[in-house]
Amino acid sequence: MLRKNVRLRKEYLMRIEDEKRAKQKYDNKMRLLNAEIERKNVPTDLYRDEDNLRKEINAQDDNTIVPRTHIDDEYAMSFYREPQIALTTSRSPSQRLVTLMKEMGLIFPNCTRVNRGALVVKDLVTHCQQKNYSDLIIVHEHRGEPDGLIISHMPLGPTIYFGVKNAVLRHDLDVRADPLSEQYPHLIFDNFSTKLGERVITILKHLFPVPKIDSKRVLTFHNENGVISFRHHTFQKTFNQVDLNEQGPRFELKPYKITLGTIGQKEAIVEWQLRTFINTAGKKSVL
Repeated sequence: MLRKNVRLRKEYLMRIEDEKRAKQKYDNKMRLLNAEIERKNVPTDLYRDEDNLRKEINAQDDNTIVPRTHIDDEYAMSFYREPQIALTTSRSPSQRLVTLMKEMGLIFPNCTRVNRGALVVKDLVTHCQQKNYSDLIIVHEHRGEPDGLIISHMPLGPTIYFGVKNAVLRHDLDVRADPLSEQYPHLIFDNFSTKLGERVITILKHLFPVPKIDSKRVLTFHNENGVISFRHHTFQKTFNQVDLNEQGPRFELKPYKITLGTIGQKEAIVEWQLRTFINTAGKKSVL
């Protein structure tokens, strides 16, 4: 199994390098086409490759000229299977963190709670790969208050790291007596307009299977200045209005890192990381 994981990882890194070369060739084709449209001379650095580029352009259409990305490979199997999620906590969790994990197990369909015990991160990843889980979610805490969430896609990544704050559990909302629907939820992503925002949407939406059209559950992810507010509601439609009932839990998520690998891989490429200069007034809306 270890040799297989090493081979898959090498193939994954090779696809990323091939993607970079394909992106460079695509940019050269666009420069050549733009020069032809604007009736300008061909850029001097494209003289040598002009004939080959024109042959490839003539052989491609609108669907094949755009190169594939590693994102296509990461979630290629999502069209053929529903997500299977392993959910666990940090070591020696408090009762509040265990309660949050149980409530998050109600949010994610097809979710299995895993007792952390003495397992290290490497063992968790190996367990998920052997059991064919699609994602691993780890919830962290600081002094009894949830403060971190890690989502790692199996078997090769990506992994996204969130900071968690203002967590309010179903216990705090006093909705424990209300039966929670187990229907697959609809998803609402609001105010994700940048390329990074689309990347976060891609990671989050693949945690949930496709719902039926008559489902009455809604999960909302609303971005405001780089902080994602999560809300969980059920609704009832009447003649002229819609009644919302909050089911909980609710919390705020702030992404601070995305890596192209599973959790615990020190050699994984950092796709994006929150830096101090990003928190300036003009660059707050990273999503």
